[in-house]
Amino acid sequence: MEKQKNTIGRRKEAVARVYLSKGTGAITINDKDYKTYFALVYLQNQVEAPLKTIDALDKFDVKVNAAGGGIKGQAEAVKLGIARALCEVNAEFRPALKAAGMLTRDPRSVERKKPGKRKARRSFQFSKR
Repeated sequence: MEKQKNTIGRRKEAVARVYLSKGTGAITINDKDYKTYFALVYLQNQVEAPLKTIDALDKFDVKVNAAGGGIKGQAEAVKLGIARALCEVNAEFRPALKAAGMLTRDPRSVERKKPGKRKARRSFQFSKR
């Protein structure tokens, strides 16, 4: 692999553009270290998960531009982006990543608000009198 691979990961409203290149294991998100950007440990684990699955935590450098949504959506978008980039680098990684469920785009998102309702499904309080 002579140059970096770039892929995109999405979740809810979050979009993560991932640039993967051979390196020492530095993961940067929006020009910050991922442990600074995602302060919560379970979100850091989400980001590391695809690399841990193929035992390559210190073989690739990852640079990410994340936008939209909240931190959980962004972390899961980054996870999908990294998994897709690893598949482009080496097709042999695909079965392990697929078995771990890392290549599936989670389609769940917020349901739209309906007219005559307070939220998507919640009605206004009913008053009998």
